[in-house]
Amino acid sequence: MRRSPLLAIFTTVFINMLGIGILIPILPLLISQGSPFRVTPQNWSFTQGLVMLGSLYAVYPLCIFVAAPILGQFSDRLGRRPILAMSIFGTSCGYVLFAIGISTANIPLLFLARALDGITGGNTAIAQAAIGDISTNENRAKNFGLVGAAFGLGFIFGPYIGGRLSAPGASFYGLFHTPSWFGAATPFWFMALLALANCLVMLSTFPETLKVKTERSRVKMTQAFSNVLNGFRSDRLRVVLMSAFLFYLGFTFFTTFFGVYLRNNFDFNSATTGDYFALIGLFIAFTQAVVVGRAAKKLSDFKVLRFSFFGTSVMMMAYFLTPSSMPIYLYIVIPFFTVFSGLTMANMSSLISRSAEIGKQGEAMGIYSSVQSLAQVLASILVGHITRGITSNSPLIVSAVCIGLAGLVFFTMFRPSKEHQLSTVERST
Repeated sequence: MRRSPLLAIFTTVFINMLGIGILIPILPLLISQGSPFRVTPQNWSFTQGLVMLGSLYAVYPLCIFVAAPILGQFSDRLGRRPILAMSIFGTSCGYVLFAIGISTANIPLLFLARALDGITGGNTAIAQAAIGDISTNENRAKNFGLVGAAFGLGFIFGPYIGGRLSAPGASFYGLFHTPSWFGAATPFWFMALLALANCLVMLSTFPETLKVKTERSRVKMTQAFSNVLNGFRSDRLRVVLMSAFLFYLGFTFFTTFFGVYLRNNFDFNSATTGDYFALIGLFIAFTQAVVVGRAAKKLSDFKVLRFSFFGTSVMMMAYFLTPSSMPIYLYIVIPFFTVFSGLTMANMSSLISRSAEIGKQGEAMGIYSSVQSLAQVLASILVGHITRGITSNSPLIVSAVCIGLAGLVFFTMFRPSKEHQLSTVERST
């Protein structure tokens, strides 16, 4: 196990995504009328609750935005292994605080817990930097596809586990039922233990992947802001970062609103919505683990992005145009949507990684993570206001437009270098 860090990287990303997926069935409990876990004042309207939940969602990526470049600097300076272990332990503590916040109906503690989880949750960027450390031009996209598969699997199991562990007497495929004392806090106690176990695995099995450490006089605590500015000024990174910001802005509008869209337009209940998201996650995992690697053998990452952005945008519009009388089309769209979005995510990471300067991959991936987080913060805050008229489908239109603009920016502005233009065979020789 010490010969390859891929397993530890995979479990780290998987657990991070599992924790995000678990939130999907839990957070609505915080504003549900009559729920024993309701933490908002009784005079709050449902739409005001949505705005509060949007803010709670936004805290996590906001803290990642600030912390990810700092963690990236530390990892370039001290190594990937100690920073990953420390941040995973912090994530475990964040889950403990969130569980206590739910049990005590303490909104400030919920925000504090999400902030701590966000500060330490920048470890996904460090995991991606470790992938960059051990990857060659031939297997880079494939390895990043493996990380993407961890995202997909976490998205499959997260909502299912969160829904079952939060419900007393829930059945796990008829094998056993949850105890009567299980509640909304239970999934987060489970995640705290899982993250702690992952920390121990990281310490015991993960080999240091960084061979050349960067010597610096001090770590800049405000690096997030200057790094993003420098990233957008960099000829190497500017266009990819601009496209990434627009893509994740649109994608976050989609993910935060789509459950409401399914409920209002197709009468999906919580069970069918969970099944639908699990199916999306299954296809994402397949795309990242299989399709990305095969595509990388024939096309460079920048060539894939030239069409995958537009394909994702078209699939967003396909969701919007699906008639409410024919929900079967929702399922037909899934394979196409997951292929285009999966190719986009994996190849953006690959292109950022191999466009970075030597010795600064951790910093580059930290910048990339920060750009994602900025987009997620903005979309999370805005979507609560956009959905004030609950029947509005405007977030889907906004999503399609943003991702289409990402494709347009990349297609018209990205100029590949001579190294980018080399085929896989030419790079290997």
